[in-house]
Amino acid sequence: MAETVHLLEQLNYRTVVDSPERVIMEIDNRPDLANTRGALQGGLLATLIDIAAGILAGRHVGADQDVTTADLHINYLAPVVVGPARAEATIVRAGRRLIVTAVDVTDVGRDRLACRATLSFAVLDRR
Repeated sequence: MAETVHLLEQLNYRTVVDSPERVIMEIDNRPDLANTRGALQGGLLATLIDIAAGILAGRHVGADQDVTTADLHINYLAPVVVGPARAEATIVRAGRRLIVTAVDVTDVGRDRLACRATLSFAVLDRR
C-alpha cells in the first residue's frame, strides 16, 4: 500500500523559526505552484499566512484549548516571483478569547515585502 503524503508536505511548506514570540515559514516558488505570470499563487500565500499565524496563536492558549481562524485580512503588495516566500508571524495581542496576529510575507530572492496580513483567532475550549 502506498504511503499517503500530506498536501502541505507535497507543497514543501517548511518552518524556519519556531518560538513563542514568532513563527517563520517558507514555501518555494515552483512552476507547478505559480500562476500564468510566474508568481506564487495568492491562495498558497494565504495558506502559508494562516498556518504560520495559527501555529503561533496556538502557543498562547492553555493545554485544554484550541484556536480557530476567525478573521483573515491580507493586503497583497507585490508578487513573489523569485522566492522563497517567507512568512513571519508575530502576536499583536493575546487575550483570553481572541488572539490577534500580524504576518509579513517577503519574496526572499528580491528582498521585497509581498503581503501584510492581520488574523484573529478565536480561543475555544476543547470538547
